[in-house]
Amino acid sequence: METNNTPSKGARITGWVLTVITTLFFLVDGIMKIAKAAPSMEGSTQLGWPVELVPAIGYLLTAFTIIHIIPRTAFLGAILVTAYLGGAVSVMMRSGAPFAFPIIFCALMWAGLALRDPRVKQLFF
Repeated sequence: METNNTPSKGARITGWVLTVITTLFFLVDGIMKIAKAAPSMEGSTQLGWPVELVPAIGYLLTAFTIIHIIPRTAFLGAILVTAYLGGAVSVMMRSGAPFAFPIIFCALMWAGLALRDPRVKQLFF
């Protein structure tokens, strides 16, 4: 007996909403780091990052996010963003900062991808 792997319209819409929310956050964060915006620079230096490395971190996050929003490379992008966020959790734990936020956003990103791509959903369910 075959099952229909096509996500429902509601699942696809929910997946895209989650994807848009996480993508906007990641892009704003990356662009603020590239532009050396004061809040981003202060937060990064408080976590122990040298000022000269903050824009490079922003370029990485922005590139990974762009790879994630291209449907053909979304899975690879999600893996790269997950690696980035894993580093963020590590740095935040080391500095004693709250680290739940990157974990939550990573879960939301994967949930969005799983809801709109049945192949990804099969990995989790």
